[in-house]
Amino acid sequence: MKESSVRYVCRECGHVENKWNGRCPECGSWNSFEEEKVVPVQKGRNDAQPVMDNSVQRLSDVPFEKTMRVSSGIEELDRVLGGGVMKPSSVLVGGEPGIGKSTIMIQMLSSLSDMGSVLYVSGEESPSQVRMRADRLGLKSDSISIFCDTRLEMLSETIEKLSPSYIVIDSLQTLYSASVASMAGSPNQIKVCCMELSLLAKKIGAAVFFIGHVTKDGVIAGPKIVEHIVDTVLYFESAETGMRLLRASKNRFGSVDEIGLFTMDSDGLHGVKDPSSIFLSSRGGDVLPSGIAFTSVVEGSRTFAVEIQALVVPARSGFQRIYSDRIDNARVSRVAAILQKHAGLNLADQDIYVNVAGGMKLSEVSIELALALALYSSKEDIPLKASVAAFGELSLAGEVRPVSFADRRMKNLSDMGFKNVLSADSKHGLPIKAKQVGNIKAALIAAFSTKN
Repeated sequence: MKESSVRYVCRECGHVENKWNGRCPECGSWNSFEEEKVVPVQKGRNDAQPVMDNSVQRLSDVPFEKTMRVSSGIEELDRVLGGGVMKPSSVLVGGEPGIGKSTIMIQMLSSLSDMGSVLYVSGEESPSQVRMRADRLGLKSDSISIFCDTRLEMLSETIEKLSPSYIVIDSLQTLYSASVASMAGSPNQIKVCCMELSLLAKKIGAAVFFIGHVTKDGVIAGPKIVEHIVDTVLYFESAETGMRLLRASKNRFGSVDEIGLFTMDSDGLHGVKDPSSIFLSSRGGDVLPSGIAFTSVVEGSRTFAVEIQALVVPARSGFQRIYSDRIDNARVSRVAAILQKHAGLNLADQDIYVNVAGGMKLSEVSIELALALALYSSKEDIPLKASVAAFGELSLAGEVRPVSFADRRMKNLSDMGFKNVLSADSKHGLPIKAKQVGNIKAALIAAFSTKN
C-alpha cells in the first residue's frame, strides 16, 4: 500500500491523522487540522549526533556545582525559578500579548551579561526595535548580542559558534527547520525546534528561554509535548490593577508553589515587595461596606492578606447564577449551599457576584470561611468590622477545619493590623485575638458580634 504524501496535524495538541477531520479526537478542537507534507526518511541514514555524554556512570559521580545556579538579577523571577537560573536548562515562558514577556527577558539578559555572554534571538522584531526597548529601559545594550534569523539550522550554527551562556528565543512559534515540511508555528515545527535547541543548550552548558504564544484559552500554543521537553514552564498573568503575576506550572529545579509579582511602568517590570498593600483596599473607619471580608493566603514562601468581595442580589430569572472569575464557581456554589443548609441563609433565588481585590485568582481551601462571611454580610446587609479576618476550610457538614501554615497566616494578619482572627486554630504569643470556631454558625456569631 502506497504511503500518503500528506498528513493532517492538529495545531492545538499535535495529534496526527491520515485524513482531515472536523474535530480532533484527542483534544476536541474544531477545525484545527492543518495539512502537512510528509518527508520520507532515508533508510540506513542517521544524522542525529549525541549532544550529551552517553557513557554509563554512577549517579554520585555526576559533577554538580552550586555555581550552576546563578541569580537572574530579578528577585521575583529567581523566586519562581527556585532560587535562580540553572545551567544548563530550558525554560518556556508564556503569556498574553503585551504582558511583558520580552521586557522581562531582556532585563534578565542585561543582568546576566556580567555572568557570561548572552544572546537574544528575535524572530518578531527588528534589531532597531529591540535596541529602542533596551534604551527605553535604561539597559546596557552593548552587553547583549542579537540575532534575527528564524531558521533553526542557522541559529544552531550561530549558537555553537558563539557558545553563549544565556539565550532567549523570541519567540518559539517563529522558528522553522528545513527538515520539516510545514510552515513555522505548526505543531511539528514547534516540537522539533524546541527539542533541538534544548539538547543543544545542554550540550554547551547554556540556559535557554523560549517565549511562547498562548491560545484564547490561556494555554501555551503548540503541542503539549513541548511542556514535557523543557525543564520549567512559566505563565505570565495580568491582574485587574495592571500588576503581573508569574507562576510556574512545572519546575524540575524547584517548587511550583511560588509566585512572582511585578508592576509595569516606563522603566520596565519591577518586583512587588509588599503584596498586601496591593490586595487590600485602603478605607477609613472601623466598619467595612457590606460584603467585604479579609483572609490570608500562602503562595510558596510568601504570605499576604487579601480582600474578598461578594454581592448577593435577587435573581432576575428566578434561579441562582454565580459570576466569579477569581474564585472557582464550584467553590462559591458549595459555600453558598453550606450557608443555606447550616446557617439558614436562603441563596437559591439569588445572583452571586464574587471578586478579589487586586484581581488575583485564589484556589486555596483556606479562603472558604472568609468567602462565607462575605456572602452572609452581603445577603443580610450586615458589615464586618475592619479589624476582623478569617481563614479556614468548610466541610459539607458545616465544620470549620484547620488549614496548613496557620501560624504564618496569623502572623501576617497581625502584621497587617488585624485584631481579631477567626479560624479552627487558636494561636497565642502574638498581639492578636485568635477566636477558635468549630462550625459555620459559631463563626457567624463570632464575626458579627457587637463585642468584637
